[in-house]
Amino acid sequence: MGSPARVAVIGAGHVGLPTAATLATMGHVVSCAESNSERLAILRRGDVPIFEVGLLDAVRREVRDGRLTFVETASEAAADAEFVFMCVPTPERPDGSADLSFLERAARQVSQSLRPGAVVVNKSTVPIGSTRLVEETIGRRDIVVVSNPEFLREGTAVLDSLSPDRIVVGADDQEAAARVGALFGATGAPLVVTDAATAETIKYVANTFLATKLSFMNAVAALCEAVGADVRDVILGLGYDRRIGFDFLRPGPGWGGSCFPKDTQALLHIATEAGYDFPILRTVIETNTDQMRRIVGKLDTALRKHLRLSETENGIAGRVVAVWGLTFKAGTDDLRESPALRICAQVLAAGATIRAFEPTLTPESAEAKVPRALRREWNSMGLDESLLDGMVLTATPSSASQGASALLLLTEWDEFRRAQLGSLRADLLEPVIVDARNVLDPGAARSAGFTYIGVGRP
Repeated sequence: MGSPARVAVIGAGHVGLPTAATLATMGHVVSCAESNSERLAILRRGDVPIFEVGLLDAVRREVRDGRLTFVETASEAAADAEFVFMCVPTPERPDGSADLSFLERAARQVSQSLRPGAVVVNKSTVPIGSTRLVEETIGRRDIVVVSNPEFLREGTAVLDSLSPDRIVVGADDQEAAARVGALFGATGAPLVVTDAATAETIKYVANTFLATKLSFMNAVAALCEAVGADVRDVILGLGYDRRIGFDFLRPGPGWGGSCFPKDTQALLHIATEAGYDFPILRTVIETNTDQMRRIVGKLDTALRKHLRLSETENGIAGRVVAVWGLTFKAGTDDLRESPALRICAQVLAAGATIRAFEPTLTPESAEAKVPRALRREWNSMGLDESLLDGMVLTATPSSASQGASALLLLTEWDEFRRAQLGSLRADLLEPVIVDARNVLDPGAARSAGFTYIGVGRP
């Protein structure tokens, strides 16, 4: 590893904070800027505002050892830095394009405080051509801007930062690109050096390809249900093929989170603007939307059959439905674009009430009102806020399921795998489980007296 560098990280969110902590772990001296006063206060008192495995220990260790500090302004963080990493949000606009206002604002804030020869690094996921935009916004010939997209999985971002599959750096200035690559030399990861536009494209294509695998497997799971096959064995048959591998082959309620929905829509927007329709990507997105409707359909069908209702009757209306898990996947507290929330909205719209348990959330009062964080993400997804009147949050899985007509399992937290089926059977009014993550064992559930419905499993 080369000598330690002075690094600024602008933004202490799901990308910025793991980036800051792991760069410090690699021996660099890092100043991380967080403009949100509430989040900054949390960081300065030795805590972290997001749930991420290993992050709290890394932050506390690096702060203690003097390699990591937190400041309020981007200009303060950048003042003495050799490298400035832009890790700010680039949210999706209604038309699918990326909102770059946070990135432009950060570029303006650091422009005058940057030392001559500093390298500004675009870490945020940005449209192709954004490196040029940041260069123009900064407006200084003595500053180089490069693209260094992140490939971090929420829940394992610290591990992914310390042991990446590859480091991608894009720049016209190859010397600057090599300097950025050298920051991560301790990881031993392959270094891909290219131009900025190609690096930006790699990020979008990687996420879109992974989303494609997930949508494909959800479609395969539907096929398995139609022909009586078991998707678990289909996955084994596919995954051992080295050309395919096991990653991203598990079916579920649909993909979500801060990356896949935004990046697939952004790449579709980019393609459309360039005159290419990208039909396979449109199908990937449509398949994902349809998967969430299929999960609600499974719940409706299971309840109708169990309650012996006619085909025309609504099996969900008037029922209490227990929901286990609300985040878009296990290992994170991130609710952004969670398929669980979209499924809950459809269940509520069908006339049910929901009692939900989520390990990373707690009820805000004895009346179990929906927490502000959940309400905020619900609104940001464009879901009908009035539907939340039909949802309460509970403190335990058992209190969610007690007296409910069905259990809808939407996030694959390990504690759900250890559920005591006998106790769960006593809690539920009707023994109906729709397991959208294939967490539970179907044989054990059916032996315990449940009507068990998984995804792609007989």
